[in-house]
Amino acid sequence: MIYEYKGKNPTIHESAYIAEDVVITGDVHIDELASVWFKTVIRGDVAPVHIGKKTNIQDLSMLHQSPNLPLIIEDEVTIGHQVTLHSAIVRKKALVGMGSIILDGAEIGEQAFIGAGSLVPPGKKIPPRTLAFGRPAKVIRDLTDKDIEEMERIKASYIDKGQYYKSQQEKV
Repeated sequence: MIYEYKGKNPTIHESAYIAEDVVITGDVHIDELASVWFKTVIRGDVAPVHIGKKTNIQDLSMLHQSPNLPLIIEDEVTIGHQVTLHSAIVRKKALVGMGSIILDGAEIGEQAFIGAGSLVPPGKKIPPRTLAFGRPAKVIRDLTDKDIEEMERIKASYIDKGQYYKSQQEKV
């Protein structure tokens, strides 16, 4: 379900996959080959939301923001199941593990990995190519090449799945 909010309409690239039960409202921009999965809610009714190219937002996630604090998710990002993102910045090729919460002003560095169930508090900066985990999230270690390969595999699988599901929607 796509809703206008006070004159602002979501803009969604034609190649993006949006599951039929997703709710998207207001000032939301979704770039090409992105995918937004079942039961996710993206509300752009307080500040803008930007979702970059080849980014996937997995099932049951919630995206929102505080006044004058946009939510920015750059290209090729993986957002796991049941993640809450609120007025944060997630840099290119990062992965946010399922059940995590990322709060206002937090910044997840390029190719960083936030472990499942983590809480990144307001204003916390997670450096690039690191694994952060916990409540509150703390940097545990640098990522290995094998970690990065696994993050790439997950991202690629969601691009493929998203395009498959999109083709199925178009047949109906």
